[in-house]
Amino acid sequence: MQIWFAVALAAASCAGPAMAQTVPDPGPVYTLEQALRIGGGSAPAIDAATAAIDAAEQAQAVAALRPNPQVQAQIENIVGSGAYQGLRSAETTLGIAIPIELGGKRGARGAVAGAQLSRTRIEAAVIAADLRLQITQLYVGALAADRRVATAREQARIATEALRVATIRVEAGRASPLERQRAEVARLNAEAGIERAERLAAAARTNLARRTGQPVIGALEDGLLDRLPPDAQGPAAPVTADGTLALAAAQVDIAVADAGVRLARAARIPDLNVGPAIRRLEATNDTAAVVALSLPIPLFDRGRAAIAQASAERTRAAAQARVTALDVAQAITDAQVQAANAATTARTAAGPALAAAQEAARIARIGYREGKFGQIELLDVERTLAETRLAAIDALADYQNARAQLDRLTAAAPLAEKP
Repeated sequence: MQIWFAVALAAASCAGPAMAQTVPDPGPVYTLEQALRIGGGSAPAIDAATAAIDAAEQAQAVAALRPNPQVQAQIENIVGSGAYQGLRSAETTLGIAIPIELGGKRGARGAVAGAQLSRTRIEAAVIAADLRLQITQLYVGALAADRRVATAREQARIATEALRVATIRVEAGRASPLERQRAEVARLNAEAGIERAERLAAAARTNLARRTGQPVIGALEDGLLDRLPPDAQGPAAPVTADGTLALAAAQVDIAVADAGVRLARAARIPDLNVGPAIRRLEATNDTAAVVALSLPIPLFDRGRAAIAQASAERTRAAAQARVTALDVAQAITDAQVQAANAATTARTAAGPALAAAQEAARIARIGYREGKFGQIELLDVERTLAETRLAAIDALADYQNARAQLDRLTAAAPLAEKP
């Protein structure tokens, strides 16, 4: 009987190297940078942001245009009585009304359009940063799902081996048939776990492919999940919110509000309309020049309310920028702590805790084969190992997601768009 256990132990010890030698080549690796590059070039959100920039550029071009002149025609002294019957005394005037903007309205409109264009470009950068975060999180999720599949398959292999050993023990009369039944249940649960993990992995890849617009084929960058920062002592150095996308957007809002105040002040100056024309007298067949000038009288609307409104908007934008600076700084601090804590948890879960669980499982398997441990102890240790492996995967994924969130919060605004 000891020979049987020696054979079983040797087979178990050789199973790992044998499996490692028969693993097929996964082929080209689909990296995170590839996913980011593909997703950034085909995402509908990027197309929408590009169209918004084009629209803002056209709005800036429109703001620089002068008002269009108007053609005016007027016929007087017709269809009257006496000498004014019919068209005999008609006076026909044909001219052009040319509006002349005063007060720098065109420049003020251009300033508003330019500030809005800067705001649109900042928004496009925000959309690109958000898309990068989404793709990174989806990639990390797909990577973690693939590793959970591998863990489920390993647990199924262990359960199959445990069933084989339990069968040997039962047939040798060293254990009750109940042990074989427990091992069979554990194997069936492990097989079901593989199916569930594979469905979740397929869904994760589908979501990643949907976001990038390209099917995810082949292996992912598995080593990405294990990239952890060095174990630093003490809290991380604080990161300021200066130059970040969120703060840049708030500061551009101030520039838009400043341009709005300038436009409201320029609107207080009335525009002059000049209308040169030519008048033809039907009775004498003579022509004469006519010049018309018109200037609105700011009697009821003097523009003070518009200036007050624009000034209030500027005050609101400045206050909102201060609030945004506080919020961004707080979010960065929280993200730093979350990433650091996630790194600590990942180091423990994927390092000492996992090594201890693996060693405990190894000892329990050997002891169970030799009859030193019962099946209940073995199943408990195997369950602990499976939970520890899944916890390690979750911890590694949590760190990568926390790091991606911190990178999103600290993403720098385009240099050209800094106000």
